[in-house]
Amino acid sequence: MDLAQTLLLAIGLFSFGCQSTSTPAQQTAKTNPATYFSQAVGDSFAIYTQLPLEYQDSTHKQYSVVVILDANFHFPMLAASLHQYEKAGLLPPLIVVGIGYPSFALMDSLRVRDYLYPAALPADELKAPGGGEAFRQFVTQELLPTIDSTYRTSPNNRTLLGHSFGGYFALYALLSQAKNKTREFDNIVAASPSVWYHNFYLNQLPTELATLSPQAPIRLFLSVGGQENVQWDIKPVEALRAAIHRAKPVVLGGGVYNHLDHMDTGQLSFLKGLQSIYR
Repeated sequence: MDLAQTLLLAIGLFSFGCQSTSTPAQQTAKTNPATYFSQAVGDSFAIYTQLPLEYQDSTHKQYSVVVILDANFHFPMLAASLHQYEKAGLLPPLIVVGIGYPSFALMDSLRVRDYLYPAALPADELKAPGGGEAFRQFVTQELLPTIDSTYRTSPNNRTLLGHSFGGYFALYALLSQAKNKTREFDNIVAASPSVWYHNFYLNQLPTELATLSPQAPIRLFLSVGGQENVQWDIKPVEALRAAIHRAKPVVLGGGVYNHLDHMDTGQLSFLKGLQSIYR
């Protein structure tokens, strides 16, 4: 069975919201992710998908796609919140795609392999092979086309969400778009990104963003917690925000959440970022 067939089958297995009156047994079945083998990375990922509550009410309506990293941790919380926000009219209906790993335990090590680029420097004090470019190719050239061919997706207004190393990758993906003059994602939410990595490699981002056309600005929501490390987290993110603010065309949101620590910024930034983007 190829990937497209797997995802089509998975509509009945793991997509939330196909029926708002599901039984507990049905709801449990829908939480099972599909397995996706990436040629670019040479490894398998767990792909979680949530469809809008109203998805089955129409055969023609298209929906914007939100891609979230570290899905083993973030997807269950965000998916539930987005359905509640959809019910309350706080966000439009969205297709949510989570990229995770075969197990929660594997996520911690494999995300270091996949989210960072280039390879780590000795000063980074971690072993990271720099697989971020291969992972970006997986997301943009393998996963997104399959999602678009499987579901009724809108070709525009796609969003990437990442936290910590995932936030670094989200900004790296934006940097690659700017350099290559492509537009896989119109919106980026980067919560507490590890800007310090590889001697502040991402500090080239404002210069590259300044080369983009002002006719269709990228929306970037960039945040950090006020209880994080001042030298290595808060100041680098604030400096990058200031430099990006001077670059056009970017619609910049986010800021410092004064009372939040590193692990607290993800979910709040995702929700506030999506509200600022899709309102």
